[in-house]
Amino acid sequence: MRKPLLALALTLASAGSLTACGTSSGDAGDKLQVAAAFYPLQYAAQRVAGDHADVQNLTQPGQEPHDIELTVRETALIADADLVVFEEGMSHAVEDGIAETGTGATIDAASVVPLEPSAESREPDPHFWQDPLRMADLGDAIADELSGIDPDHAGDYAANAAALRADLEALDREFADGLADCERYTIVVSHDAFSYLGKYGLKLAPITGLSPEAEPTPADLAELQDLIARDGITTVFGETLVSPKLSETLAHDMGITTAVLDPLEGLTDADTDEDYLSIMRRNLTALEQANGC
Repeated sequence: MRKPLLALALTLASAGSLTACGTSSGDAGDKLQVAAAFYPLQYAAQRVAGDHADVQNLTQPGQEPHDIELTVRETALIADADLVVFEEGMSHAVEDGIAETGTGATIDAASVVPLEPSAESREPDPHFWQDPLRMADLGDAIADELSGIDPDHAGDYAANAAALRADLEALDREFADGLADCERYTIVVSHDAFSYLGKYGLKLAPITGLSPEAEPTPADLAELQDLIARDGITTVFGETLVSPKLSETLAHDMGITTAVLDPLEGLTDADTDEDYLSIMRRNLTALEQANGC
């Protein structure tokens, strides 16, 4: 099936039948075309590119980036992109699409942002965007790449990256201040996607591992129950793109509450008025309430 899909995608791209959302083909021809593998990368790329590029997200709202399969349209977006921003190991379908159809520049976020070991597996944790300062580093790398592709607007890209960094440094300070004096610092979460919050003193206790589809063993659940009882934990955090069944069951068994801590791997249809900054601040509020900060 892959070869017919690839041939059709390349035909569509070369015919110019794909235009950026909300723009005419004439408008799109005046702008760079940027494809981002999933939402945090799209956010950083859009902030830096500003009006000089159409930035398309290859993971649609409600999809989990680990599991996406590219459509003909998304394969063609990669083929036609001046720049593709992705993260190795996060979306294998995007990596395959780049290898098979990509002709433009690429940025692998994992190669420009230092990754830390996860809380549980000690494997590199791909969820670097939970640290606002690492997101700022990605923005700088995108500005450098776009300036090489489009040197006429290099000053704008640098200014946009600086503005993004200022917003992210302010967010980093909000997290540091908001979590500076809490009754407890252990958080029970749906899956191992929040290791980078450790910089604020939080200790992660995930129900599953790096993959949200992993299943905990009875021994894992027993350890979490002991931890909840011992540390006086009040909340089990679920998330937005996976089933809340495990977190709700654990909370129910322990007689405590549930809340949402968004790993920001992607948006949902309910997030149309939200962005990276607002969702991260919503996460901060949830953490403060749960941990008595």
